[in-house]
Amino acid sequence: MADSMSPAVAPIRARVAVPNGVWLGLMVVLWGLSWPAMKLCLGEIKPLWLATLRFSTAGAALFGVLAFNGRLRLPARADWPVLASIGGLQMMAFTALGLVAMRHTDAGRAALLAYTTPVWVMLGAWLFLRERPSQAQTAAIGCGLTGVAVVCSPFGMDWTNPDILLGNALLLVCAACWAVVILHVRHHRWSMHPLDLAPWQMAFAAIPLAAAAYAIEGPLNVVWSPRLVGLLAFIGPVATSFCFVISAEVGRRISSVTLSNVTLAVPAIGILSSALLLGERLDIVLIVGLGCLTAAVITAARDSCHA
Repeated sequence: MADSMSPAVAPIRARVAVPNGVWLGLMVVLWGLSWPAMKLCLGEIKPLWLATLRFSTAGAALFGVLAFNGRLRLPARADWPVLASIGGLQMMAFTALGLVAMRHTDAGRAALLAYTTPVWVMLGAWLFLRERPSQAQTAAIGCGLTGVAVVCSPFGMDWTNPDILLGNALLLVCAACWAVVILHVRHHRWSMHPLDLAPWQMAFAAIPLAAAAYAIEGPLNVVWSPRLVGLLAFIGPVATSFCFVISAEVGRRISSVTLSNVTLAVPAIGILSSALLLGERLDIVLIVGLGCLTAAVITAARDSCHA
């Protein structure tokens, strides 16, 4: 397959020749670390405003990169549906609901439940697209749902606390939103490169988020500090923009199965980094849930490889 790396990255890659695995490893580490980073920000910024700042700064960074490389242009009409799908569900809804949920639950648990997406993709393809699952996929769905049941059981959370119940429910809605986008993208015929659409998708998410934040949470009221600015710079331009570039560029040179397997490391890193950086409790319920989710996606991935 021809190298699809953008002009700004291609000369660097030619000199340094960084393997795909290194880029992907860096991506999942940054994504995993973004969960405790967002939890820290929530102590100083309300969730909808944090989501707004995340995508406005990330979008601005990508607009600048594309403009510098002469690739900035309006989205093609054929890509408007997927622009609205990714911007509205994967970015706006997923992030806003996830940040609201993290006010009621730990960052590690949030990362785990948000990354149950592969299970909902398999289940959605079966129920709505009439894609009959194989025996291995059926086993994977069952294993994944078992992991969700364990994490959300009375052993894993306090069912007498409505805020905790709401937080966990919102995280499962987040995962379902992302699953809908994956199913849509699977059947979309791209007119433009996904990277060229990314800043427009982020703008599509940021503008309604800003309006909702102002209406629900009031004007942005933040006590700015170097620590907070650093966290926002990491969450937006680094963990969102930079990681999207890696996902879009490297993802075109490897199989979707490989990419799915790589992202399994994100909730593990999120859980471990939240325990180390935030002092969150690492209990057996989260470990079992993570194990079930990992087993589910690996089972499905191996079945796809042998199909």
